[in-house]
Amino acid sequence: MTKYSDEIIKSMKFLSSKKNTIFLGQSVVYPGNLLYKTLKQINKSKKIELPVFEDVQMGMSLGMSINGIYPITCYPRFDFLILALNQLVNHADKLKIITLDQYLPKMIIRVLVGAKKPLDGGEQHTQNYVKTIKKMFKTIKVFDLKNDKKVFKSYKEAFSNGKINLMVEYSEKY
Repeated sequence: MTKYSDEIIKSMKFLSSKKNTIFLGQSVVYPGNLLYKTLKQINKSKKIELPVFEDVQMGMSLGMSINGIYPITCYPRFDFLILALNQLVNHADKLKIITLDQYLPKMIIRVLVGAKKPLDGGEQHTQNYVKTIKKMFKTIKVFDLKNDKKVFKSYKEAFSNGKINLMVEYSEKY
């Protein structure tokens, strides 16, 4: 375990201690990717395992959010989050604007930039779209978690800032 992993796990424990949070995505209940080990200590009642359907996952997360649940929606690769861009950019990011502040969704979106070392996951699993995606958003806050000193503080801020937050983690730092 690295200090980075420890800070991610500490952040997930903090989030799980909040009454209305739920973790959803691939490998949140069952092993399969790096996200799993960061959620192993979280009670199963706080987790929903989903199949590979990224767009639906984002839509579910937004629906939960506008109904008072605080989703922490997990995507194992930034490359896979692209499949949810319709829901993310056209709906989640714009809901506050198009409803004239009637709906103020709150959620955390966890996404990992895939590792290139010690084994390169390939072009479809290792891209970092932080700069590009920031340009698409009007209301979503992006946290680029490049160093372990920012991790816990950023997750605490994301939980309490009343926004949708994209948390970009780095697999190589685990």
